[in-house]
Amino acid sequence: MNSRIWLSSPHMGGNELKYIHEAFDTNWIAPLGPNVTGFENDLKQFLNTQKEVGALASGTAAIHLGLILAGVTAGDEVICQSMTFSASANPILYQGATPVFVDSELETWNMCPNHLETAIKDRIANGKKPKAIIPVHLYGMPAKIDEIVAIANKYEIAIIEDAAESLGSTYKGQNCGTFGAYAALSFNGNKIITTSGGGAIVCNDEEAKKQAIFLATQARDDAPHYQHSHVGYNYRMSNIVAGIGRGQMEVLDKHIGLRRDMQKFYKNIFKDVAGVTVFEEPNEDYFSNHWLSCITVDEKIAGFSREDLRLALWEDNIESRPLWKPMHLQPIFEKYPYYGTNICENLFNTGLCLPSGSNLTTQEKERITQVIAAFLA
Repeated sequence: MNSRIWLSSPHMGGNELKYIHEAFDTNWIAPLGPNVTGFENDLKQFLNTQKEVGALASGTAAIHLGLILAGVTAGDEVICQSMTFSASANPILYQGATPVFVDSELETWNMCPNHLETAIKDRIANGKKPKAIIPVHLYGMPAKIDEIVAIANKYEIAIIEDAAESLGSTYKGQNCGTFGAYAALSFNGNKIITTSGGGAIVCNDEEAKKQAIFLATQARDDAPHYQHSHVGYNYRMSNIVAGIGRGQMEVLDKHIGLRRDMQKFYKNIFKDVAGVTVFEEPNEDYFSNHWLSCITVDEKIAGFSREDLRLALWEDNIESRPLWKPMHLQPIFEKYPYYGTNICENLFNTGLCLPSGSNLTTQEKERITQVIAAFLA
């Protein structure tokens, strides 16, 4: 059998070991140290922001801490994009709060501003003003974030931006992850850069970052003994893992370029295939890192389904994957409120994520091209 072509595998740059060795040589084998500080500074510089960045164990931890810092407690409601990975919504349940899901719009596949405002008005009419809004920049595509921010400001609701998939993406020149009161970044093994597992929280100011790090390190009070006045979490990033991140930051721009090249690669493959649409930016205001390249298949026009193509690729040991199954259709979340029509449901039924790694070889790309050509023929 042919070797596996993965959807999105880790891609090392070469200097990661240098920073890891430094951690070992100086015995900084802890959830603090020069690599953690350096990685946070690298991220802040890359995001070109006055906001503060705190390195954490995961993007999920960042969303959870963002909810806590936004004052979300048991019984509150939080609006969340329905079309996303479950990590966007799970932390709402950690807090004992209620998720309220909102449909996507067709241009960016992200939270629909119209349905968002409808949801807010209806929740207020029901006597429950939402405490926070979690929009997502799906597959690296920036959401209609200026419209979402305007609505959030109008109703004075905090935004916790899920930028886990969109490091390096911009809207009108501003980096994703810098629009909300808080934002989550992810460095999971499949992301555009990786620390194997890891994430970061972006906060408005130094005081918010200090509070986030306090909670992320078991909320230990300032005392010579172990004293705790708040519930804390073990959410801090280790100095070794942060060393991988520092090495990865050196190749981030290159990796973004390679991911964007993969999207052009699929644009070329499907350019004359009726019924297949390659996901792309709506206009020049949007710059996507194209973390994953995605297509939708109109079966009536194309003569085949998303699933037919997925299985043909799998037959040759090439991984592809349906788009995220919307949260309001998931067994654990289906009992919660949902506002919208069936846009994210239709995207789930017709959409496919294709192999998009920045480390795909020329031979692997040729294999993908041949398998798709044979399938289309």
